[in-house]
Amino acid sequence: MTNTEQDRWSRVKGRLRTSVGEDVYTSWFARMDLEGVQDESVHLSVPTRFLKSWIQAHYADRVLTCWQAEMPEVHRIDLTVRTAMRSAAPAKEPTAPADQRRIEQTNGRPAPELRATATAPVSASHDALGGSPLDPRLTFASFVIGRSNTLAHAAARQVAEGRRGDPVMFNPLYIHAGVGLGKTHLLQAVTWAGNSGNERKVLYLTAEKFMYGFVAALKTQTALAFKEALRGIDVLVIDDLQFLQGKSTQAEFCHTLNALIDAGRQVVIAADRPPSDLESLDDRVRSRLAGGLVVEMGSLGEELRLGILKSRVAAARAHHASFDVPEAVLDYLARTITHNGRDLEGAINRLLAHSKLNNQPVTLEMAEREVRDLIRPQEPKRIKIEDIQRVVARQYNVSRSDLLSSRRTANVVRPRQVAMYLAKTLTLRSLPEIGRRFGGRDHTTVLHAVRKIEALVARDTALSEEVESLKRQLQE
Repeated sequence: MTNTEQDRWSRVKGRLRTSVGEDVYTSWFARMDLEGVQDESVHLSVPTRFLKSWIQAHYADRVLTCWQAEMPEVHRIDLTVRTAMRSAAPAKEPTAPADQRRIEQTNGRPAPELRATATAPVSASHDALGGSPLDPRLTFASFVIGRSNTLAHAAARQVAEGRRGDPVMFNPLYIHAGVGLGKTHLLQAVTWAGNSGNERKVLYLTAEKFMYGFVAALKTQTALAFKEALRGIDVLVIDDLQFLQGKSTQAEFCHTLNALIDAGRQVVIAADRPPSDLESLDDRVRSRLAGGLVVEMGSLGEELRLGILKSRVAAARAHHASFDVPEAVLDYLARTITHNGRDLEGAINRLLAHSKLNNQPVTLEMAEREVRDLIRPQEPKRIKIEDIQRVVARQYNVSRSDLLSSRRTANVVRPRQVAMYLAKTLTLRSLPEIGRRFGGRDHTTVLHAVRKIEALVARDTALSEEVESLKRQLQE
């Protein structure tokens, strides 16, 4: 690098510092180096793929403008991720990579390029900010609407169609459902639709990817940049929140959640249970999640299952025109495969494979044979602690607030113990979680109640019948 180039680079950095401010400059540009200038191209490098992606997405025009103030003939910035050991060879013109980004200008000149090429494998500390992989099939167009998911679909659609600066109607949007009922489909549809207009930055992350990004940022001492990047997202979409682990990671998620909501940015979250049942999360996080719109996607009804099957057959027919599934077969599948949408899709894939590989039409006999392992016993109803409290309170003519209170009169203590016993035997909740849901009691209190009712049921026929009656009411 010549002295003239070095002087120009110093002036460009000064312009950048003035333009973006000291804090932003320190976070994003302090470790950017000049590799060389060739013809109309300036070659710059940064140490991580994350810095490359972030500068590429948010500051490309700014960097180019600062260079053009020094060298009007510059039309392209080549940004690379440098290796730990620099090569002594002069910078070469990089080949066009897959992730090349063109920056359009308004002055009518040909669009310059900001090209980002990894010169060698590097440790990318913030790959998480690239987002988790998206399935191109999971869009609103392919989502089948039924009674169990109408509200969730409408809310997700409203989020996806919002524009930057619009008031946020509900924040966060929290969708919960069992496996295979369409949570991920809706979240990815929001991401596809939200990014299609390029007006807002919509980022889709699984909880695992969020954890990976944060831990990597801590290891590389770039946590500040990671936090700033997340807080710059317009719509943050987090999937499978129930897998978020680690005290420091959960604290960072809480701070991010608060920062985005307070700034009027949209947050969309999915999990397999409501916020109140996420035992591993801090109370503050659960409270903030519950403060938005919490929507449950229920089990798939037979009509909805039939609609999903027809949709999957139509999608398969787009690539295999001769593939046909008789109406009687679709009715059979919708009636017998009741567990989730993934089993329905798996059934169609099996029929397609069997039909194509054996060159045979789909028949009811073939369907019965091919999908028999997908026909599972009806899953028992998922019972909630709130349901137990409501049913027990009604049975013993007390209020739910009585069960949660500190009252110790006989007409309240026995129903409370019965409710705790049922919560332990009919749900997967732990003793500390049950205690928390019964007015913040200690887990030893719950254990005492469970053992007390177990002993009474063994010798008191009337109480045993009462408890069995309560179980039947809850399981119906």
